[in-house]
Amino acid sequence: MTLEPVAVEPAYVDPRTGQTYPLGTPRWRSDAGGPLMITSLPGIGRGEIDTARRSLWRYAASFPVPVKDPITMGEGLTPLVEHPWRGNRAQFKLEWFAPTGSFKDRGATVMMSTLRQQGIERVLEDSSGNGGAAVAAYAAAGGMRAKILVPASTQPGKTVQMRAYGAETELVPGTRQDTADAAERQAADIFYASHNWQAFFLQGTKTLAYELWEDLGFRAPDNVVIPTGAGSNVLGCDIGFCELLRRGEIGRLPRLFAVQPENCAPLHATFLTGGDDLVAIEARPTIAEGTSIVKPVRTREVLAAVRRSGGRTAVVSEREIEAAHDELARTGLYVEPTCASAAAALSKLLDAGAVRPEETTVVVLTGTGLKATQRIGELMGVLP
Repeated sequence: MTLEPVAVEPAYVDPRTGQTYPLGTPRWRSDAGGPLMITSLPGIGRGEIDTARRSLWRYAASFPVPVKDPITMGEGLTPLVEHPWRGNRAQFKLEWFAPTGSFKDRGATVMMSTLRQQGIERVLEDSSGNGGAAVAAYAAAGGMRAKILVPASTQPGKTVQMRAYGAETELVPGTRQDTADAAERQAADIFYASHNWQAFFLQGTKTLAYELWEDLGFRAPDNVVIPTGAGSNVLGCDIGFCELLRRGEIGRLPRLFAVQPENCAPLHATFLTGGDDLVAIEARPTIAEGTSIVKPVRTREVLAAVRRSGGRTAVVSEREIEAAHDELARTGLYVEPTCASAAAALSKLLDAGAVRPEETTVVVLTGTGLKATQRIGELMGVLP
């Protein structure tokens, strides 16, 4: 497999046009209106991990821009636990041990630290919950201001969390896509620090790959099963594992499995066509609200990452998500319904022979069930 060459000087790049932009000037999209990435980086080896730092900033040498004073609350270094799953065993990555209760802290710490260093004082974000909570928290920790746009249907546990951090929170009627559209309009007046658009957010999520590599004794897993909406964890794993491969620290990429709910699976529908152009779908409500994104802005890049790894997309029904959520809880793992979709997909992948029991398979559990207690109580029939 051929990896993209490392640029002489790191820069923003529009992967669809090849246009580059200097990293010193904050921006959230290209002149052509496309999402930006960071040009390929050389990665780091095990000797360049700053083991004295008990956070994901131990991998700071892999970032494109040195940050002198990061906004950090000890994010990263989440547990990787081997756990039984339907007669087999798998590795579960407990990302809810992050300061705000979800994996989004990985991207937020790097993005917000870099933006503050570049002089940004106020940011705009749109979110179904976890991304907004992370941006609000790191804005508060860094002495910045944040405005978060949230779908009006978002669980109160998440909006209360944002407001507690002091963020201005606006509830937007309609779908998750309506909220994203409203944010893009408001981006004309407030700097848009979107976890879906910002290239530096992906520099934070790539640390998941570095961390899994370190967790497993400096080797790559065979498979990573990821609940997927916009795809920041898929892209982060792709970036991080490609850097490790480029560096010679691993011999192959793990297969990435991007999991979506049947009720909102645009990436899966597009993957099945074999193409890159987003397939229009008619979304229905799903309990996996964190992945309910009808128009992911990085469709091409996410699907390219899945294909490059030799993985694939997968879909799970609402009933399968509920069953997996219940089973996880009965084994001690209390998660958001969104990330239970990854465990549900693992069962289907095992049954289909796409994943074998003897392989090292990581299931990424992205957020704590405490944020969705009302919804979970409704599913259990113990809350009205």
